[in-house]
Amino acid sequence: MRDEEGVASLNRTEADSQIERTVMRVRELILTGEFAPGKRISEHPLTVRLGVSRTPIRLALERLAHEGLLESYPTGGFIVRKFTLNDIWDVIEIRGLLEGGAARLAAERLTADSELDPLRRAQTDMVAMGEPTPDGFPRFLELNDAFHREIVALAKSPMLRQALDRHFTFPFGAPAALVNIEPMLGEASQLYVISQEHHYRIIEAICKRQGARAESLAREHAQLSRRNFEIVLAKTDSLRSLPGGSLILK
Repeated sequence: MRDEEGVASLNRTEADSQIERTVMRVRELILTGEFAPGKRISEHPLTVRLGVSRTPIRLALERLAHEGLLESYPTGGFIVRKFTLNDIWDVIEIRGLLEGGAARLAAERLTADSELDPLRRAQTDMVAMGEPTPDGFPRFLELNDAFHREIVALAKSPMLRQALDRHFTFPFGAPAALVNIEPMLGEASQLYVISQEHHYRIIEAICKRQGARAESLAREHAQLSRRNFEIVLAKTDSLRSLPGGSLILK
């Protein structure tokens, strides 16, 4: 009996892993523009293209519809969702609300100064790099992502983490969504300086248990993404090169 339960558990784990891989692959196809906005996505062509059975494909499409990248088609199946500029502004605003809430909880729930060490370390490593170059951006993105993850960890709220994880699946919902195009922008240096100043102030506010201030700073920090995006809108080629850019109707 135990052997059978172990095999069943292993099979479930393998099946779950296959579904997760399928979700990631289909999401990548959508965000890289393989499927145009409004295009219907059918299960059979995807099974051939990805080399998996229809069950994980169907479950992956349902997951992506739940995330908001797909919409149900009236006669069955799904179509790729279109995003307006107002949708993107809302995505950035909601990210600010969620990350602002995380920063406030981090300040209110901090019990020891040493809990800030990982956050400070990520910031110190970013500063040590200096203003990132195109070649250095992958490492900078890792550190920036680590900084934001640590704030969420300090909030000590699994529910908030779950909400942010889902939000980050939307085009331009994650902190790094537009960071990687900054070297192409004339304001790159200025935006970088402002971003790093925000980081320092957020750390300080959390350290001093200033919840309202930490929340306000984190919300302001998220708005840098909107400024970046407004600049990119003038560069059609840049927008198309961004993950999810092809889904946005200007």
